[in-house]
Order: sequence, then C-alpha cells, then structure tokens
Amino acid sequence: MTSPIRTVRHDDVLVIISYNPPVNALGQKVREGLKQGIEEALSDDSVKAVVIRCDGRTFFAGADITEFGKPPVGPNLPETLNAMEASDKPVIAAIHGTALGGGCEVALACHYRVAVPSAKLGLPEVKLGLIPGAAGTQRLPRVVGVENALPMVVQGNPIPAGKALDIGLLDKIVNEDSLEADAIAFARSRIGSPVQRSSEGTAHEDGIKNPSLFDEFRAKHARKIRGVHAPEAAIQAVKAATEMDYAAAVRNERELFSELMVGTQSAAMRHYFFAERAANKIDDIDPSTRPIEIAKVGIIGAGTMGGGIAMNFLSAGIPVTMLEMKQDALDRGTGVIRKNYERTAARGRMKPEEVEEAMGRLSTTLDYSDLSECDLVIEAVYESMDVKKDVFGKLDDVMKPGAILASNTSYLDVDQIAQATKRPGYVLGLHFFSPANIMKLLEIVRGAETRDDVLLTAMKLSKTIGKVAVVSGVCHGFIGNRMLSPRQEQANALILEGANYWDVDDVLLEFGFPMGPFQMADLAGIDIGWHRDPTKVTTLREALCAAERFGQKNGRGFYDYDEARNRSPSEEVQAIIKDFAAKAGHTQREISADEIRERLLYPMVNEGALILDEGMAQRASDIDVVWINGYGWPLTTGGPMFWADKIGLNTVVAGLEKHHLPVSDYLRAKAEEGGSFN
Repeated sequence: MTSPIRTVRHDDVLVIISYNPPVNALGQKVREGLKQGIEEALSDDSVKAVVIRCDGRTFFAGADITEFGKPPVGPNLPETLNAMEASDKPVIAAIHGTALGGGCEVALACHYRVAVPSAKLGLPEVKLGLIPGAAGTQRLPRVVGVENALPMVVQGNPIPAGKALDIGLLDKIVNEDSLEADAIAFARSRIGSPVQRSSEGTAHEDGIKNPSLFDEFRAKHARKIRGVHAPEAAIQAVKAATEMDYAAAVRNERELFSELMVGTQSAAMRHYFFAERAANKIDDIDPSTRPIEIAKVGIIGAGTMGGGIAMNFLSAGIPVTMLEMKQDALDRGTGVIRKNYERTAARGRMKPEEVEEAMGRLSTTLDYSDLSECDLVIEAVYESMDVKKDVFGKLDDVMKPGAILASNTSYLDVDQIAQATKRPGYVLGLHFFSPANIMKLLEIVRGAETRDDVLLTAMKLSKTIGKVAVVSGVCHGFIGNRMLSPRQEQANALILEGANYWDVDDVLLEFGFPMGPFQMADLAGIDIGWHRDPTKVTTLREALCAAERFGQKNGRGFYDYDEARNRSPSEEVQAIIKDFAAKAGHTQREISADEIRERLLYPMVNEGALILDEGMAQRASDIDVVWINGYGWPLTTGGPMFWADKIGLNTVVAGLEKHHLPVSDYLRAKAEEGGSFN
C-alpha cells in the first residue's frame, strides 16, 4: 500500500505532506509516515527545519475513529507527537481547513504554527464523550493559558484563525494562496534559534495563580455539562496541568481518556456520530441519480413556521417568495423575520449588512402565480387535509413542470396530499421542527410515488440549509411524533392513576431530557386547538383551559410560574386531576419513579420497533437521530433504540408485559433471539 505521507526537499527545509482523503484522518499509516518523516529530517544534517502540511481540503481533521475499539497498531499518536516535539530542528505546522482533535494535537506538538485566515482549530473530542488523548489537555494550556484552554477542551467548539492568533495558539497568519511558501519562509526564520516546545510553556500558570478559574467555569456552564462525564474529565485534565509535572499530567490524561473510552456515554455519542452520517444514505437510490437544481424557493404561509422555514433558505443565499392570503399577515411575518435577524446581529452572530442581504432575498405575494418559477414550494398552513389539498391543487395549476411541492405537515398522509396534484412524483413531506430557523431536524417524508431525484434533492438541500435530515415513510406522525404519542398517552394515564405530574416531568429531566411532557404542554400552550367554550369540559386539557390555565403565556398552566418563569406545582391543577380521576373510576395510588420511567420510555421503543417492521425508517439509528435532534433525547444515551439495545431488549419486553402494555412481534422476536436494533 502506498504511504499517504511523502516528503519534499526545499533546499534546507523538509516538507512532510499528508494526503489521506477526505479529511487526512490520523490513521496508522499517517502516524507511521509522520514519524518516519521526522526521523528522515533528524538523520540528515543538511535539513535545518521541517514543515508539516496536508494536501486536499484540510489539515489533519482528527483521529481515525474507525480504529476505536480495535487492537492498537503502532506507532500511536502520542509516540509520534513526542518524536516531533523532541526534535531540535524547528518543526512548523502549516494549517488550512480545520485542525481538529488529533490534528490540533499534531499542531501543538510542532514548535510553531502558521495558518491561512480561513483555518479553524479545535479539540472536539468531548462531542464524542472523550477528551484529547495525545497530550492536548496538557500542551494547550501551557501555550494559551488555562482560561483560554478550558472552553476549547470542555466545550469542543473550534475557533477561527484570528482568535487562535490572539490567544497564542498560532504564531502567524499567512496568505490563503501561498501557505507552503510562507510556512517555509517562517521555518527558515527560526533556524538557529532554540525551539519552542509546547510542553515547556508557562501560560498555564494563570490557573496556578487563580485556581478558582476551574470552579467558576463549572458554575458558568453547569446547565450544559450536568450529568455528562466528558466535560468534567476535561476540566480535571486541564487542572492537572496546574498541579502535576508534565509527564504525570499526561499519564493522568491518558487514564481519564481510557475511562471515558470504555464508558457508556462515549459509546452512545460515537454511535450517534456514525448514525448521523448513515442517515444521509438512502439505500435504494441508484448512485447515478442526479439532484434537481434549486435556485428559488416558495413558502406558503408567513406565520411562525413559514417564516422560520424561509429563514433557512434566506440564510443559505437562496431567494424566497412567501405567499399569504392577506397583506397584514405578510407584513407581520416579514417583520418577525427581520426582528429575528436583527436579534442575531445584536448578539454578534451576523453583520448588519448580512441582515440586509438576507432580507433582500425575500419577496412577498398574495398571488399564487408569482410562485410559478420557483423550483421548490413548501406549504406551511393549517394542519387540515382539506386545506392542504386545496393549496396543492392551486400550486399544481401554476407551478412549472418539474417543480417540487412539499408539505410541512407533522401528521397527515403525504400520499393523499399528492393525489390533489397531477405530479405525485414531485410531492414529498418536509417536516421542519419549531422554531424552524433553529431546530436541526428535518424529517423528509417519502411518498409512495416520490421520485428518487426529488428525494435526493431534498437530502442535498437539507445540508445546504444546515439541517440533519432523516427519511421517513408515510404513516401517522412519521417517526418522531408517532413515537411521542404512546409516551404522552402513558403520561396522561399516570397522573390519573396517582402519579404527581411534576414527578412525571422530573423523571424525564433526571433521564436527561430538557423538559417533561407537562412542562412541554405549558411551553407550547395548553389552549392550542381548544374550542374556546369554557362550559364544554370533557377532557383534562379542556378543564385547564376553562380555568384559564393556558400555560407559560399567562403564567398558569399545569404549573404556576413566577416572573422568571420558574415553575411550581399548582394545588388547583391537583384538584382538577383528582376530580377527573374520580369521574373516570381510577383509584389513585403511589407510583414509583421506576414505573414512571418504564411506562414513558418502553412504549416508545415498542413503537420504534413497529416503525422498523413496517419499513417507515431505513434503520434503527435513523430513529435515534430523529429523537436526539428533534425531541431532546439525551445524546449521552444514544437515542431510544440504542438505549434499548444497551439495557437489553428482554428488559424492555419484560417491562411492557409487567405494565400490561403492548409488545410488537418485531420487538419480541429480537429479544428472544438475543438480538439488537443497531
């Protein structure tokens, strides 16, 4: 096998070049080649300096995670990097693209670092439930200080080259189109001077002088890192830089890394990493299929959802025409879009001119014929089959041949909607999640007649607008809402049987969800879809609305809310629930947290099994992607189907039977054969 590493002499500078597409991952052959390249430079007296760079689109963008869990083959990354740093000849990292994870650790092991302006550097291992394992937690604080190192190691977000220069991670920013030449020139400027080893840096002394930095960082980010193992291990690793000598702190890092690697959270997060990538693949589409070009998009509806959907395309540089029935609705919708952009600009995430550019791509209309030249139109109107069929019929009459028609329905039958047109092959569902300009998930609903190129176009477009897309078949509620229904049924049943509704919420909070079902109801608004007649009370929800308990919007829902929206249980709601329970003939009893958790989550797994059995999802991991991105399932457990695999499908089946809940044939068969979903 040809080595992915080659060396080229430029007089007294040896350039070590990696080409291991697509991202120059640091696999065994790359590590071996890097080590051999350094050895070549050290063994030749005519070589005075070394530059390390990569061909292709990026510098080393991380470890080769396909090696995780496999027997190690040397040289390992720490060994390779130690050989680099030990060199008495200056070694310079020449960075373009992204230097992430192991790639950033390579750069740190070099004596100097130069980068093009567009480059980014980071240590994102925490997003896989890990910490850097090749001395990144030790070299980084010694170069940039504890205060700058903590966010990079604990939060894992990459930083741009400009910031990297400001904090001392880079030594110079060079020209975008002359990286190699500028890096060689920089290398020559360091010949004859003592090398600058990161492991010998002193910037970490800020954490020695001010040890409270660590607790202050924990407190500031407590909500985001609560219950997640890797961020705490990252803090401990960086703190070790202020308490131990370098060698001992590196050993400590390795111990922490190894503990995380064999832990359940990292396994779950690595599962998700691959699951998200697998979701991009549509198994039965011919590889030669070409997507349709989407140059202009139409949106039907200027409400919260329509406006949010529009923002995705405007931000991606795609012109949008938005249609409404009345001008005042259009004006309101346009105003909300502008306010959202201006709020983003006020936070420094957009420039004022970018706001105007985005708004300049938006046009509005009251006339369907103005949508005729759009390549894609997305309907975001009231969730009624009759209304949607009417909209699609009108669109079909005015749209050009080959234009795609999409519904944002969250429950309805996309095949029925398609039959309102003469182009059912060009119809599909694009189920955005609210707020649509923020939520990452996009359920792409493949109708019975949806063409392959239409489906492929939707998948490609989801990347353009920054969404994580999953393909679903046509069924009520698709993947996410279909699985939400049995959970909500059990939540409602539990409180009538005697569980406190705040206990139901707290069980899910403890599991890792951002909120429970009754908190979610209060946030969304209990009065959504209410008939507005306080004398007509047939359900618990109607009783709450009759008592003017609408949710957070008026400070009174399932919970009472103070001005800061802190919740507290309501005696009035408890009385309403008890009254309903008595009328329904329920004898209330104490219900344990274990029973609540099992009755909320196991039926979801069973519904997921049905979805797989019916072919509504391509793979179990797609279901995990939906629930992590759209419904707040905790990433640290990998999604409902991965979680079920880990606790054991026999456990799930036994729990469902214990609580007299349905068990699908598919789930039972998997459990009996000792199988798993993933």
